[in-house]
Amino acid sequence: MWPGVLKLLVLLTFLLHLSRCAQLQKKVVNFREKEKEVLDDILGPGRYDARIRPSGENGTDGPAIVRVNLFVRSIATISDIKMEYSVQLTFREQWLDERLRFSDFKGRLKYLTLTDASRVWMPDLFFSNEKEGHFHNIIMPNVYIRIFPNGFVLYSIRISLTLSCPMNLKLYPLDRQVCSLRMASYGWTTDDLVFLWKEGDPVQVVKNLHLPRFTLEKFYTDYCNSKTNTGEYSCLKVDLLFKREFSYYLIQIYIPCCMLVIVSWVSFWLDQSAVPARVSLGVTTLLTMATQTSGINASLPPVSYTKAIDIWTGVCLTFVFGALLEFALVNYASRSDMHSDNIEKKYPPSETEQSTSMDLPSDQVEPDNSSNFAMKPLVRQPEDTMSMDRMQHCELHMQPRKKNCCRSWLSKFPTRSKRIDVISRIFFPIVFAFFNLTYWSTYLFREEEQDE
Repeated sequence: MWPGVLKLLVLLTFLLHLSRCAQLQKKVVNFREKEKEVLDDILGPGRYDARIRPSGENGTDGPAIVRVNLFVRSIATISDIKMEYSVQLTFREQWLDERLRFSDFKGRLKYLTLTDASRVWMPDLFFSNEKEGHFHNIIMPNVYIRIFPNGFVLYSIRISLTLSCPMNLKLYPLDRQVCSLRMASYGWTTDDLVFLWKEGDPVQVVKNLHLPRFTLEKFYTDYCNSKTNTGEYSCLKVDLLFKREFSYYLIQIYIPCCMLVIVSWVSFWLDQSAVPARVSLGVTTLLTMATQTSGINASLPPVSYTKAIDIWTGVCLTFVFGALLEFALVNYASRSDMHSDNIEKKYPPSETEQSTSMDLPSDQVEPDNSSNFAMKPLVRQPEDTMSMDRMQHCELHMQPRKKNCCRSWLSKFPTRSKRIDVISRIFFPIVFAFFNLTYWSTYLFREEEQDE
């Protein structure tokens, strides 16, 4: 009896061991090894043709639907002179290809991964406003294709693009620019292929995106289907709204130009006899302002319209040039004053009065008798003409005049050259302040209209 019981126990132990081994064998099965079998089954020779596009929705003969979404990783440069910008992004496409359905082994195979895009059908999408572009191959090509059990295909790739961005620089540097990213089908018309934005969040932007001289305010997606002689082609676009950072231009352009204009006014406070100082100051500020203007224009494209910065630099250059011309007028007035002083010294008032009485007309001279008359010369001498003018000038001053505060204030300055300097000290700052008020109110108001 006991030997039979022992045999039975040994048999039960052996069977239990076999069952445990079978369970362990099932647990250690690597379903990644099943991927080769699945790929050979769905992509084997004679089973799948990558040249044929997938069928439409619900297996119909309609167009294949491809949904697109983007992830903007960085925006490197935005060039005004070339009117382009560089962007690095992760580009994704997703579509349904029922020929790629496979068994997921009860959820154990989530998806199949490929790195060779030529194995499956791919949409012929291209970037219509692209200038340059390249893929990233370090360390491995940054691309993958995922095939899901239900036949959905996800294509993802990291690319860097340089795209054209036509700009309107009328409000530069108080402007906003809209740069687009356009994607379209090259060969398949809308009868065979339609691009749609992925529902939910089609465009994503990395956090803390830093741009040189610009700020990305917002972006929005749209459709841009185009019709040609060969048919209608599906097209997607992303519009990126960039706002130019004004603080840079305020420090680098506007404040230095204001300083140059104010420095040119220093010559109004210098003595009129300091010719070398006033000339050197005026010429230096004029050349510096011209250099500043040429440096600004060198960083901008040659456009046919007038920009806001052109008006600013042009008016500032005019003010500096006007200060230099003001000294030329002062110098001329100073020499004229000196000439008048020399004439007064040469012909004192006593001699002038005598010559005036001798040159009076006969009807204004009181004769002693009817036979005594003053003889008039046939040709008037220059001294006599000058004396006559001086007499008329004195008569005009003797006429009563209304009191004028401006005239009374200017009368404190004996020479015309000094009066010109004093008037310029007030006139130039007032006109420049009025220009600033008009300039900033006009362009800031236009900026608000552009925002709306």
